[in-house]
Amino acid sequence: MSQLHEECGVLGIAAPWRTDVAHLAYYGLFALQHRGQESCGIVVNDDGLFSYHKDVGLVNEVFSRPVLESLPQGNMAVGHVRYSTTGGSGRSNCQPMVVNHIKGHMALAHNGNLVNSSELRRELELQGSIFHTTNDTEVISYVITRERLRAPSIEEAVSRAMDTIKGAYSLVVMSPSKLIAARDVNGFRPLCYGVRADGGYVVASETCALEAMGARFERDLDPGEVMVFSGGEVRSIRDHCGTAPRRTCIFEYIYFARPDSVLDGVSVQEARMRAGERLAQRHPVEADVVIGVPDSGLDAALGYARASGIPYGVGFIKNRYIGRTFIAPGQAFREDLVRIKLNPISNVVRGKRLVVVDDSIVRGTTSKRFVDLLWEAGAAEVHLRISSPPFLNPCYYGTDIDSRENLVACNHTLEETRQLIGVDSLGYLPIDDLPYLIGQTVHDGFCDACFTNVYPTETPKDQGKSRFEYKISERNRT
Repeated sequence: MSQLHEECGVLGIAAPWRTDVAHLAYYGLFALQHRGQESCGIVVNDDGLFSYHKDVGLVNEVFSRPVLESLPQGNMAVGHVRYSTTGGSGRSNCQPMVVNHIKGHMALAHNGNLVNSSELRRELELQGSIFHTTNDTEVISYVITRERLRAPSIEEAVSRAMDTIKGAYSLVVMSPSKLIAARDVNGFRPLCYGVRADGGYVVASETCALEAMGARFERDLDPGEVMVFSGGEVRSIRDHCGTAPRRTCIFEYIYFARPDSVLDGVSVQEARMRAGERLAQRHPVEADVVIGVPDSGLDAALGYARASGIPYGVGFIKNRYIGRTFIAPGQAFREDLVRIKLNPISNVVRGKRLVVVDDSIVRGTTSKRFVDLLWEAGAAEVHLRISSPPFLNPCYYGTDIDSRENLVACNHTLEETRQLIGVDSLGYLPIDDLPYLIGQTVHDGFCDACFTNVYPTETPKDQGKSRFEYKISERNRT
């Protein structure tokens, strides 16, 4: 947990005729790669027949040219990129999930975490359900299937399932004849849709993926909304809209989303620049240059520079060819991973008083390593500014923070953290400034529980990331 990870990115395609939807989904998954780098998958619907491929790895690793060409043309597809926040990272947990049931079959992709998944899983197991994975998505698929047995349509089954599943879920569900998108009642995770020039529809976690698939952004799904794409028509089911307050994850704007995306009407890049502006006002310092830590610290650094009048500079070069699948041979090499991924530009750094802007501090180890690189490059002073408040609490809605144990802010004071990282000064974005990021004047409309401990829903009783793996291993021992 040296870095933060978001769980997933999802997409769906409803084409007006049979076409190469697999390649289209491939482009969309590339655009969503930042949301999950452990595994990915695509399911193609060819006149009611599902063909799919999914595996562990990056999009370009899993979907080689022969693999893509092996997938047939079709009129619908769903895709998924994953980082595991519940369930392990093995192939069995790859998505989308394909389910065959007595009334047909469906494919499902999910972004977020349920807060009642443990209770639902136990209830389903007692009813005879057999689970093949350890993630929340299979729980959702069983609940939808159970509802489908007595509902007149798949969209009605999804809507009824929303009465049972609690927490964060942006869903894309594909049946043989329909593509369905659904967003939880709080709207924790983003979901939007767009229209292609050929009349087809595209659903995705972020607007950047719509653009990659040649679609014009239409609008975001409202919290609690279910949208049905079928036969070239779009229908909205709003039975759950307005049943809970909007609580979009504020960290989508600070870190998770791509800067060229627009979430719920707010530019991600603009939100990050506002965070930097606020940091400059709250934590001013005399310095020679402002630099950002790639990638999500760059826009905040630009905002800090503009507000402070201190020149902006490019202080780090990031190796774009090192992903999370990089295999480091041994602990000593893993400790130096930051050195491989980031390289200071010495003529920008040497002899300069630096303001360094980053999005967050989790354990503090990554921050210390890139700060050490700056000292080695000859920095005269290093002042670290963080474009979020201190992390103090777990997240139960799809962020990889499931305990307070490893959070540096829970175990150290501000001064202790400053000394631990090795900087001349340290400043976080104040909690009261979060509404300013998305243009709000009141503290409403987003979730900041990881900073405030104020959760919009009940919290799960069983909270560990690998809770299902643990239970399975316990059963095997007995």
